[in-house]
Amino acid sequence: MSKPLPNASDFLPGPVLLLGAPGVGKGTQAKRLMDEFNIPQISTGDLLREHRKNRTPLGMLADELMSKGQLVPDDLVNQMVAERFKQPDTEHGYILDGFPRTLNQAEWLDQQLVAYMLPVVAVNIVVGERELLERITGRLSCPVCGTIYNIYSKPPKNDRLCDLENNPLEQRADDTEAVFHERMKTFQVKTAEVIEYYRTHGARFAEVDGDQPEDQVTYSIRVALLKLRHHPEAQ
Repeated sequence: MSKPLPNASDFLPGPVLLLGAPGVGKGTQAKRLMDEFNIPQISTGDLLREHRKNRTPLGMLADELMSKGQLVPDDLVNQMVAERFKQPDTEHGYILDGFPRTLNQAEWLDQQLVAYMLPVVAVNIVVGERELLERITGRLSCPVCGTIYNIYSKPPKNDRLCDLENNPLEQRADDTEAVFHERMKTFQVKTAEVIEYYRTHGARFAEVDGDQPEDQVTYSIRVALLKLRHHPEAQ
């Protein structure tokens, strides 16, 4: 059983980046940090959809590129992120989601935040690949109540029926071993170098064991943030 969670109300979280392979639980932990610190999550996927929906100049440019089958370049993504930083809800910090994905984006972010109150601190959530495979390929959900199960770690009581609704459980079409390995390849090619970038800045980087109960992972992340934010080189 973990110790009482450290009191984080006496410091600003600033910009926080959660790193880790697909399935480590970044989304779950981001939501918990957002609720505690009352800070937003900045998702590049959400920003891209919002700009395209609102037909902003950046969104129309992204549409044009995507209609040609081209990837949205780093500089366009960076501009969307820079605009988001200007909104008042980011004053005390935010959780970055899906950004930076590349080394160029990480370097741009550091330059962007030179005049900011605090630099980015990165927490890498580590889970073994076999455990990640079971988390993803074993995942089932109830289409009625949304309850999530896992055939390996949290199976339903009655075969593949929801314990609450007695309804057949469903598996996402992309929760397959083949898709998992493709996502891991992409992670290794792109995001792994971002992890190494922050690892070289030791005062701004920490790793936590993600193969623990969710509450314990949250506790470990909070402890890491407190240590990183009080490190003199991370000020």
